[in-house]
Amino acid sequence: MTNIFRDVRGLILAAIGDLVAHGVLPPGLDLSRVAVEPPRDPAHGDVATNAALVLAGIVKQNPMALAERIAPAIAARQLRSGDFHGGGLGVVAARPGFLNIRLPAAVWHAQLRALLRAGTGYGDTDIGAGARVNVEYVSANPTGPMHVGHGRGAVVGDALAALLAKAGFQVHREYYINDAGAQVDILARSLFLRYREALGEDVGTIPEGLYPGEYLIETGQALAARDGDKWLGASEVEWLGSVRDFAVAQMMALIRADLDRLGVRHDWFASERRLVEAGAIEECLAALDERGLIYTGILAPPKGKTPDDWEPRPQTLFRATRFGDDVDRPLKKSDGSWTYFAADIAYHRDKFRRGFANLIDVWGADHGGYVKRMQAAVRAVTDGAATLDVKICQLVNLFDRGKPVRMSKRAGTFVTLREVVDEVGKDVFRFMMLTRRNDQALDFDFAKVTEQSKENPVFYVQYAHARAASVMRHAAEVFAPEELSDQALAGAALDLLTDPAELALIRQLAQWPRIVEGAAEAHEPHRLAFYLQEVAAQFHMLWNKGRDEATLRFILASDPILTRARLALVRGVALVIASGLAVIGVTPVEEM
Repeated sequence: MTNIFRDVRGLILAAIGDLVAHGVLPPGLDLSRVAVEPPRDPAHGDVATNAALVLAGIVKQNPMALAERIAPAIAARQLRSGDFHGGGLGVVAARPGFLNIRLPAAVWHAQLRALLRAGTGYGDTDIGAGARVNVEYVSANPTGPMHVGHGRGAVVGDALAALLAKAGFQVHREYYINDAGAQVDILARSLFLRYREALGEDVGTIPEGLYPGEYLIETGQALAARDGDKWLGASEVEWLGSVRDFAVAQMMALIRADLDRLGVRHDWFASERRLVEAGAIEECLAALDERGLIYTGILAPPKGKTPDDWEPRPQTLFRATRFGDDVDRPLKKSDGSWTYFAADIAYHRDKFRRGFANLIDVWGADHGGYVKRMQAAVRAVTDGAATLDVKICQLVNLFDRGKPVRMSKRAGTFVTLREVVDEVGKDVFRFMMLTRRNDQALDFDFAKVTEQSKENPVFYVQYAHARAASVMRHAAEVFAPEELSDQALAGAALDLLTDPAELALIRQLAQWPRIVEGAAEAHEPHRLAFYLQEVAAQFHMLWNKGRDEATLRFILASDPILTRARLALVRGVALVIASGLAVIGVTPVEEM
């Protein structure tokens, strides 16, 4: 699919190749950091490149002098090739060494034409080349309903998976169920208390250390309905396994229902318990031990804050420092059971053995200190053949008209994801979760995210799509349906779109393929939400300009040819917004 920025970069690299061929520049230059993007100030041109700044240090030349050598080479290469619709490019060197390029208007009209022909497929790219990528996200412990922080991770992971698919990767969406270990045993004991309560016992106050949420009352009743009084009077050894399995199944059903409400899906639910029962942890660590990567030692006391896994005793340790971590890491607890880290090493090894060398994990804010050890482990168990990128999602702070909201009757200690989604809707929640980088805290105010104003990002973008749809409905009163199809509008006289505001909007739309590629390569789906707000702002600006200047209105009864050209632009806006919202998982609205 057409990406004008990639095309211009190709022209620049070819021009640099010409300079190499003529002996002006040395051969073997690393051009990987040469970028092409819109200049910060549109007055400087349509696109800008850092080529001279990148190469200046390598070739030991002044960046500005080098830019002045590259500029005519770009213009000459373009004239010889006849690309970019044959018109000459304006290439200007600017301090401290940027190259600003202005493209003929016909180039931008061609981009709009390509957009209309591609529809919502505009922006699809093959940079992924079908490479397999495993995206693991949510993976909330099955001990109760999900909170809003889980919801943010769910949206980031789901949008990232959709983004990578649009960029040509073969994406596998995965959820890791932590259904082994102490937490699910605590869940089972908590449920057993509610089970006894369901059978008529007065259990009193929930003891410290057990889960107090009201959601377990219903689960206890369900267990009583299934098993009757079978477990009353039985020892914990007898009932623990059965009650634990029932509890995990019920909690996962609750979690899946919440994910479904949010429009989040997974291809695979991996089970920690299955790995444990299959002996995968022992097998994995035995393989590391054979390579001398596991030893018994005493960790030095850490400087500053003491981590949870430090104990001044001999421990079974993984040589994480060999693979970039700060310290070696414990694999066994003091009671002889495996640490969570040991199980996680085996799990990531399992991912690799299933054919995934490109791994992405989306984690909550409390896992920031876990990243380096897990990346070290992945390098170790795959001999460096796999990469792990971890996206940490920071906290979501809930407010209602500026006042903090922290408690939930159902969960007992936090506001559940379901409560928030039921209050504001799936689309609002999903879009708002991407209005900040994942590594920044996000403030979510119930009142602000549902108000109809330009201060509300999701409303602002949806309103732009609804406005575009409204224009097309009015156009349908004037033109026949076949005249308003995307393919027909692609053949409109787009060269009539000459107003600076119209061209600025076309240039904004033409950035969509570049945004998709850049966001996919950086694993940053929030870039899409940022971009859609920019498109909406440009469109609303043009709308308001037409309201003030009658000659710039989209529908001019006296000029059907110009009208169809402008309708092509309006339709282009709708298609790009719909394409972006589809990746985010939001349904574009037709009316507001």
